Formats: sequence, C-alpha cells, structure tokens
Amino acid sequence: MSSTVGAATWKHSLGALRPGGTVVISGATSGANPAVTELNRIFFLQLRVIGSTMGTRDELARLIRFCQTTGVRPVIDQVLPLEQARDGFARMAAGDLVGKVVFTRPA
Repeated sequence: MSSTVGAATWKHSLGALRPGGTVVISGATSGANPAVTELNRIFFLQLRVIGSTMGTRDELARLIRFCQTTGVRPVIDQVLPLEQARDGFARMAAGDLVGKVVFTRPA
C-alpha cells in the first residue's frame, strides 16, 4: 500500500495492512505527524513502514513504458491554470479531492 496523504489517513492505511504488510509513505499532504502513531499495531503485526521520494531516471522511463503499454493513467481530480494554484493547494490541504491536481501554464 502507498500513502501520500499523511496524518489524515495514517490509521486507515495501517488498518488496511495484513500482518507483515508494508506501507510506503511518499508524501504527507495532510500533515507529517499523525495524532496517534499506532506503534503497537506496527510491531505486533510486524508491519513495515518505508519512506520513498523520487525514483531514478531509469525507473521513470520504465514507468512511462508501463503506462503506455497497459493504458494505466493516474486519477486526475482537477486541471487548473497555474494562476489558480492557490485554489488547487487549498483543495489538497482540505483533503477535498480524489486523485491529482494538475497545474497548466499559459501556452
């Protein structure tokens, strides 16, 4: 399981894992410090928590090829012009979206 929301979904993310499962944290949109860490759940169920940032250039190329081959696409919640970035970030901070917010620049 991969989590990019942070504190808002921490408990849910850990609760979704089976014993021995892994959660990969790749962002903390809703905050970096959950109110409850769930440490007992982590060690009793032998869960793994892995932090991840960006992959390598080769991994990105493989991901692009995978998307081209399979047709898999990210979920896009909203596309906004860059001038409305403040609105997009506010929407992300409120957790009022499903998927990504894409900002476009003028042509």
